[in-house]
Amino acid sequence: MTLTRVYLDTEFTSLNRSEAKLISLALVAPGGKEFYVELPDAWTPADCSAFVIETVAPQLDQAKHGRTIEQARDELIAFLQTLGPVEIITDAPAHDWPLLLWLAGPAGLPANVRPEPDALRLDFADYSGEEPPHHALKDARILARLGEQGRSAE
Repeated sequence: MTLTRVYLDTEFTSLNRSEAKLISLALVAPGGKEFYVELPDAWTPADCSAFVIETVAPQLDQAKHGRTIEQARDELIAFLQTLGPVEIITDAPAHDWPLLLWLAGPAGLPANVRPEPDALRLDFADYSGEEPPHHALKDARILARLGEQGRSAE
């Protein structure tokens, strides 16, 4: 059974995990399948750290990517169900995984998704780009590229 590797990144309001609210979430699978959503009804600017207001918020395009929590949940589950057996990979499981589970809702992730994330350990010395853009989709694409390069080097 071949697992589809899916790279996860999120943007959220604060590094305080007990207070963090999901702003955006992206999943990127090698080969081009992507899921990206912004959640304008899940947070307010008052919930955000100064960093988020200055760096993350200006990159959002809620007219294009904004969904209600319920719409985003339905789209997330549908996306994951199209992939067959799935392994979620993230470089920040303590932050990203709980937010993914929150978005999945009370029913949880589909049965085809492994119940624990795989932590991606990256050596950013090998990353030739500038600082990651702090945009969930762009960052997930970077993670996917670096993660797959690391797999091919094994």
